[in-house]
Amino acid sequence: MNRTRFAPSPTGPLHLGHAFAALTAAKLADSGQFLLRIEDIDQSRCRPEYEAMIFEDLHWLGLDWPLPAMRQSDRLPAYQSALDRLTALGLTYPCQCRRADIRAALAAPQEGVEPVIGPDGPVYPGTCRHRTMAASGPEDAIRLNMARALDHLRADGIAFEDENIAPPHHLSAEQMISGIGDVVLARRGMGTSYHLSVVVDDAEQGITLVTRGKDLLDSTYIHVLLQRLLDLPFPRYHHHRLIRDDQGKRLAKRDDARALRLYREQGMSAAEIRQSLGF
Repeated sequence: MNRTRFAPSPTGPLHLGHAFAALTAAKLADSGQFLLRIEDIDQSRCRPEYEAMIFEDLHWLGLDWPLPAMRQSDRLPAYQSALDRLTALGLTYPCQCRRADIRAALAAPQEGVEPVIGPDGPVYPGTCRHRTMAASGPEDAIRLNMARALDHLRADGIAFEDENIAPPHHLSAEQMISGIGDVVLARRGMGTSYHLSVVVDDAEQGITLVTRGKDLLDSTYIHVLLQRLLDLPFPRYHHHRLIRDDQGKRLAKRDDARALRLYREQGMSAAEIRQSLGF
């Protein structure tokens, strides 16, 4: 028996890729429990009408879950507590860099050399790493000092097991530092980030099997690291295939042509959608 979850953000209509992810999580729950979590920390983009549509579309697909569904906007104190713990360990620092600043810093030393791309985009060059939390302000993001975090754990790398993808799933300490870098733990105006909140929430909900797309494989190394730093349980992982369009591109929220509501309006049944996705 597994406890799994589907955790969409209400920033647009669900599409076929979301349907596949939700159905995969529900199937792998087996005779355990399937949960829904609403990831709405980015209040500037989340909309109540999209949240209502999530519930409607999932019920239409034949899925059910315990109520009330967890909502991340209700859990900011839990994220702050986790952030405070990492800060107390001396592993965080405030960052005032904007994306343009990061691009400029990466381009300046080696013009023409492409930056290393990590799970969140170009790996942060460490411009603000000298700053202390005592100097942080409301316009700062909070980053994890990756080198210090690994040193604190006395870890020569991070590893995890995936039941759907053959190993190895291991990054050395050097690969974590150079290929992932100092990730953001709290974004400006949010008090948290995807990486921090998903780890805290999975522990709170007792998730035993995390199901997610293969595009998030590299993010899992960050989450396992945070689980170790925060002394949280280690779930198992299942990174599933992605649903792509006719050109092989992964579906995104902007792909309204693949939205479940449009298939419904065109008269397709839930059974037909499930069959088309292999369920």
